[in-house]
Amino acid sequence: MGRTSLLFVVLALLCLPWADFSVTAVDPWFELGRLGAGLLLPAWPDMGVLLSALANTLAFALQGVALGAVLGLGLACGYRSAWVRRLAAGLRAVHELFWALLFMQLLGLSALAGVLAIALPYAGTFAKIYGELFEEADPAPEQALPAGFGRLSRLIYLQLPLCWRQMATYTGYRLECGIRSSAVLGFIGLPTLGYHLESLLRQGYYDEAAAFFYALVLIIATLRWWLRARLVPLYLLAALVWLPPVASLNWTLMARFFTEDIIPAPLRAGDWAGLWPWWASLWQQQAGPGLANTLVLALLSLVVTGVLALVWFPTISRRFGHGVSRGASHGWLVLMRSLPEYLLAFVGMLLLGPGMLPAMLALGLHNGAIIAHLLGHHLNTLSLREDAPSGLNLYFFEVLPRLYRAFMAYSLYRFENLIRETAILGMLGIPTLGFFIDSAFSEFRFDRAMALLLVCAGLNILVDILARRLRQRLHLGSRAEVL
Repeated sequence: MGRTSLLFVVLALLCLPWADFSVTAVDPWFELGRLGAGLLLPAWPDMGVLLSALANTLAFALQGVALGAVLGLGLACGYRSAWVRRLAAGLRAVHELFWALLFMQLLGLSALAGVLAIALPYAGTFAKIYGELFEEADPAPEQALPAGFGRLSRLIYLQLPLCWRQMATYTGYRLECGIRSSAVLGFIGLPTLGYHLESLLRQGYYDEAAAFFYALVLIIATLRWWLRARLVPLYLLAALVWLPPVASLNWTLMARFFTEDIIPAPLRAGDWAGLWPWWASLWQQQAGPGLANTLVLALLSLVVTGVLALVWFPTISRRFGHGVSRGASHGWLVLMRSLPEYLLAFVGMLLLGPGMLPAMLALGLHNGAIIAHLLGHHLNTLSLREDAPSGLNLYFFEVLPRLYRAFMAYSLYRFENLIRETAILGMLGIPTLGFFIDSAFSEFRFDRAMALLLVCAGLNILVDILARRLRQRLHLGSRAEVL
């Protein structure tokens, strides 16, 4: 595992010459001071606007995650099929924001577009996790089933009871992710908390933005207290009443989109010979550079994530520090886990200017906090010998060697997420794949957008396969704990 870690570090170092770490902001320290003052002295907006944005955020998340869980459960029943696994991989390979851009072309700026944008990639993720849970369940009860036991009966009376606790835990975690995704959908126009955050932050009204910022952190940080299984049906019913998932359908527009708009321009003109030059030009000018920048930023962010996780995780353990320091560290990790990478990168770019530096820091802070949180809880469960050392000796010679396998497993799982998030950060101006996809949608060049989306999805699927094989080679298990 040490050689694997060293390999990632070397790859990241080789990427440095192609990374843009320039700071283009005129006075970042002044802007940082204004941001800090706004966070310390928030100006509360119209409570009706704040509560409406908060309700919309929760409604999108609840409906999207619920629909994704149902679809994912259906796919999980046939997850042993290679075709089902490929479909699930394809669904989760495309980020929620890309799905939203696609559905907004078909359904407009509607509630249904937002719900589907969350539901489809989450369905792919649920299918993978639920399917792996079913495969890893105790096989003895299934072997005792009589012949002719139907697939639906097997699901209801066997698989669900065996895996229900793990499924419920993971679904609760995905709701937390869904709230973050719902907030980020506001950055492209849907009426969630992110819509107001983007508008106020871009205009420099940091004190007003602080209220929406704290509302987002509050609902995520308190999720464990207000999310109760018996209340979920009530929450979902309220979400459906508050924000019905409807849209005005234009069947003519939809038919043209699938039969003309997304077809490569040379093919629309009947010029089959022009297809290769069209693709070669797209690859040379957009897909190739976007792919390279996506990989560069993801590898650098992975190393930053790992370093921060290794530094942070002992600070929340009772084996290091004292009550005050642990409390402060817990608060910091909760804050970093609660804030979406997209929002952190957006704030970073307001302070430092567009570039890879704020994006790398945002990805490292968020994912490092997630891994540190998990490792810290592992550390609290370790049994240490009576003559165990203390301080740095305890960390380097006792704790780190015993937790390094878990650290590698978590890091590889987060790398898959880093690839998806790195691509989407291109919508903020970094020349990753997301930058060119967003530009293609903005210019109504849907054929280019679809081609670039396929490249992005292919990259995510390839990284997923490579990471899974690497985990198997390192004997890290087929499924990490809930991330």
